[in-house]
Amino acid sequence: MKDIKIIGIDLGATNIRGAVVSNEALSDIISKRIKTKGTEQEVLEDVYSLIDELIDGDVKAIGIGVPSVVDVILGIVYDVVHIPSWKEVHLKELLENRYHIPVFVNNDANCFALGEHYFGKGKGVNDMIGLTIGTGLGAGIIINNHLYAGRNCGAGEFGMVDYLEHNYEYYACGSFFQNVYGLNGEEVFKKAKNGDEQALKLYAELGTHLGNAVKMIMYTYDTELIILGGSVQLAFDFFEKTMWERINTFAFPKSIKNLEIKTSALVNSGILGAAALYYDAE
Repeated sequence: MKDIKIIGIDLGATNIRGAVVSNEALSDIISKRIKTKGTEQEVLEDVYSLIDELIDGDVKAIGIGVPSVVDVILGIVYDVVHIPSWKEVHLKELLENRYHIPVFVNNDANCFALGEHYFGKGKGVNDMIGLTIGTGLGAGIIINNHLYAGRNCGAGEFGMVDYLEHNYEYYACGSFFQNVYGLNGEEVFKKAKNGDEQALKLYAELGTHLGNAVKMIMYTYDTELIILGGSVQLAFDFFEKTMWERINTFAFPKSIKNLEIKTSALVNSGILGAAALYYDAE
């Protein structure tokens, strides 16, 4: 990677965070609350305010990850999660007109995968999946060292695939405990850490569902590496065994023999991945 300066921005549900990324180094991270219930322009002003603090004449590009569907060619974001006013925002055009440098916009799960590919455990791996397991189940796909987002940024939405009575996201993410048993996930995690037998059984069940999800992903992409991110990765020890029990029923044993599943250790993966949108476009 060239030693150039790129602004990476991670737009979340309540906060926007950003930093200048130069090679693998980050500047001080700036974090701001956003007016989640504000108008489209009010939220844009929050974005502008953060960029204004980061930008200087040496910055070559801006990358931004958003929790939404994105037209990655035109940089239009649609129906941003938790920001009701952002139904259709021409974010790339607006930012390029204001700052006069290239702007790259993509989904936050795709940015997670790119962050891992360029800065994390996916370095040097040609084909990988970044699987985010939080309140939902999302993913970014790397094929031949490049992000594959699909025309409408919908590639990797494995959680939306039909499974049992609902879909994979219903059963294979942190919301599983609430969805199926009406239990608070954080409370289940605390109990599991204290060795509670029932909580550990629930995590074992989650592992079974996640293992089935991984099998579906493998039948589709036959990847060599899956990196788990999101809050549920912190409980990996509680569901790893049952997850692999399901994965090992895969029809093609050689594919599974070559598969690695790792948990993310990358700090600020959203910011780094947003900046990596520039590298991916080169």
